[in-house]
Amino acid sequence: MSLAFFDDRRLACDLYAAASQDAVAEQVGAGISRVLAPIVAHDALSLVGTDPATGPGLGSFSFWHQYDPALVMELVMHRHLGDYPQRSAMPTLLRTPAVVVGAGTDGSPVPDPRMREILTAHGASSELRLLLQDGHGVWGALGLLRCAGAAPFGEDDARRAARLVPALLAALRRYATAGPLCPEVPPLSAGVVTVGSDHRIKAVSPQAQLWLDQWSAHGIPSWVPGAFFVSLSLVARTEARRRGGAIPLVCAPPAASGRWTTCQGQVLDADATGDVALVVQGATWDLVLPSLCAWYRITPRERDVVTQLRTGASVKQIARRLDLSAYTVNDHLKAVFRKTGADGRDELGAALTR
Repeated sequence: MSLAFFDDRRLACDLYAAASQDAVAEQVGAGISRVLAPIVAHDALSLVGTDPATGPGLGSFSFWHQYDPALVMELVMHRHLGDYPQRSAMPTLLRTPAVVVGAGTDGSPVPDPRMREILTAHGASSELRLLLQDGHGVWGALGLLRCAGAAPFGEDDARRAARLVPALLAALRRYATAGPLCPEVPPLSAGVVTVGSDHRIKAVSPQAQLWLDQWSAHGIPSWVPGAFFVSLSLVARTEARRRGGAIPLVCAPPAASGRWTTCQGQVLDADATGDVALVVQGATWDLVLPSLCAWYRITPRERDVVTQLRTGASVKQIARRLDLSAYTVNDHLKAVFRKTGADGRDELGAALTR
């Protein structure tokens, strides 16, 4: 596809069509790969959606094609425990949101030799990573892989990949907001997954196993939750060692697993070297509201009005509390209902509290 005739809107539609919720996860990844292959040739693909309300470090949902699960786990470990090349270390020559790892643009080694060793051990020549970011935050990341024997990604590939950002952002937002606002699956109790000091899953509670079964039924490959849990545990350890560090939180939209879901990680010892408990549960109002507002582009004032719905306040009461007219409150509510597809305040409230 010539960059001179690059159609962002058509590409976004093609990407969203590939990510149809009627397809199983493996088919989705393959479909996205086919759409992007004419623009940037690759042998494997990962597309991860992240929540700007909770930070860019962990994915809320993801699509994969031809990535070796063992390679993914090694990359997760290297990212958190090794000398991972951050975006600030991106070659200044490229001047793009994309960075090539595993090989230089001329095929020479990059400053992270361990990354090249990992890729080589799994039959890959290089990986191209693209940060999906706009003025509102980081919405995800694209990873493209080339197998051994193929030419490593170069400067031209990175520039082409950078042009994908608007279309990928649009497709991710559309996917995240396309699912039912209210849960279509029965509510589940909170479950706990324990990750040990060796960064392996140590225990899964019966309630957590029900969550895993539900995700599997929703088409999520069985190895993906394992890599996610290990990654979340590593972030929890890092945060626990930081002064004023936060307890990491991931909030996934209904399109990913059938309901708004959160997962939090907390270390179980003072020095963050022992076990980490990961709690999976249906999202509550306080946890899901920031994420819902981000994905559906709900404005701060609209969020203020939605927050008042939790108290059961009438339109007149909300107007008095926020120093607005009743007409303005109604306009904000109509905008929220239009953006989220909610039939009214009852459905919106149910989506945020179940």
